[in-house]
Amino acid sequence: MTQLAEGLDDLRTNLQGFVLAPGDEGYDEARRVWNAGIDRRPAVIARCRSAADVSRAVLFARDHGLEIAVRGGAHSTGGKCVVDDGLMIDLSLLNQVTVDPETRQARVGGGALLGQLDAAAQEHGLATPAGMVSHTGVAGLTLGGGMGWLTRKHGLSIDNLTAVEIVTADGRIRRASDDEDPDLFWAVRGGGGNFGVVTEFEFRLHEQAPMIQFGLAFWDLERGAEVLRMARDVIAKLPDDVNIVVGALSAPPAPFIPAEYHFRPGYALIVNGFGSAEEHAAVMSEITSTVPPLVEFSTPMPYVALQQMLDEANAWGFLAYDKGLYIDDFTDEVIQVITEHVPLKKSPGSVLLSYRLDGAYSRVPEDATAFSGSRAPGYGLFLVALAPTPDLFEPDRAWVRTFWEAMVPVSRGIGSYVNAESEADDDRIRASYGPKYDRLAAIKATYDPGNLFHLNANIKPAPAGS
Repeated sequence: MTQLAEGLDDLRTNLQGFVLAPGDEGYDEARRVWNAGIDRRPAVIARCRSAADVSRAVLFARDHGLEIAVRGGAHSTGGKCVVDDGLMIDLSLLNQVTVDPETRQARVGGGALLGQLDAAAQEHGLATPAGMVSHTGVAGLTLGGGMGWLTRKHGLSIDNLTAVEIVTADGRIRRASDDEDPDLFWAVRGGGGNFGVVTEFEFRLHEQAPMIQFGLAFWDLERGAEVLRMARDVIAKLPDDVNIVVGALSAPPAPFIPAEYHFRPGYALIVNGFGSAEEHAAVMSEITSTVPPLVEFSTPMPYVALQQMLDEANAWGFLAYDKGLYIDDFTDEVIQVITEHVPLKKSPGSVLLSYRLDGAYSRVPEDATAFSGSRAPGYGLFLVALAPTPDLFEPDRAWVRTFWEAMVPVSRGIGSYVNAESEADDDRIRASYGPKYDRLAAIKATYDPGNLFHLNANIKPAPAGS
């Protein structure tokens, strides 16, 4: 303990940022994460201001035998961004976003949030695919893949990543791209935080008008099978400029939802048009005429408002747990499982959300990135327990687990999107990466042979000589 205390003095002296230990002012706030069910106490928190700071922190942890957790936006549902008795590398001060409208490129610090990237890019009428909650960290979302409203149109976040600055387990600051450390660049595009601490991302941006077309339709639980069959038919012929998220959720207390439906459980289609108003209206008309909803709402909406639409429902301070999987389609067998399990949730915040994955997503070759999923058209399903109190959370965590187990036989198997897992064992991680796993393990052995970065969907280093 004395040796650690002496080392802390040196770390404090050499860091441009600052170091917090238990008892220091600001320590409890710095260790807090999005999921209120996670309460861990690091021995050291290094709030880094530069890649050099991160390098010093990595070497400090290695030399003192401390586990490393990396905090970007602190949104890891499983709490992998904070660790008991180890070192938390806090990137929140590395939150700069710089946009070059001429080259349509953005440079984004490892601690930036999606909302900062969205706002900076939209100042120039640009955007890149990202998640759907703006207070999520860019880093964690991107390293696992990065799905969002623009995925059908422009692919995943990693499909638009052109380079990273990364600190590896030996403390070296590297730049990885197609031309520099290409194996490492391949691995960080989907391989999560297994290969180092990314301190800066470089993204390709696309033209995106400041206004989009938003639509929502909501039905009660009894119409679930009809809604899912209708969604299957409508989504199969969607143009790339329209995206639909299928949800089983409780109606939000929004101004456009009649008060008598607030918090009522049911099914929703969230429809967003990035092209013409006429194209969006045609899709909404087909939806609402096929299965008339309880609530129908359409309006133009700022793109940045769309990106913030789910922020309040996913605010800090909830208890959370999630599991995910992939399906080929809303087959009758899938629909039967969904409609049997959706009514059993207790908390209004708990949801099933389904992202359509096709279009630009499917035009990327299977082996172009390390993404944990097939590029074949299908859906990513997210089962999320979200509740303000333990009495609502505990039954819904069990609901997610039971629901997931029932879904596996009608899905693509136990493999899933690694960003949608509060917990995953080795078998599930291997299943998620499939034939890419061996290549990832070999790259891990090159850049992190001691598995220093293991608080993640961990890929074990390949044994020497394998």
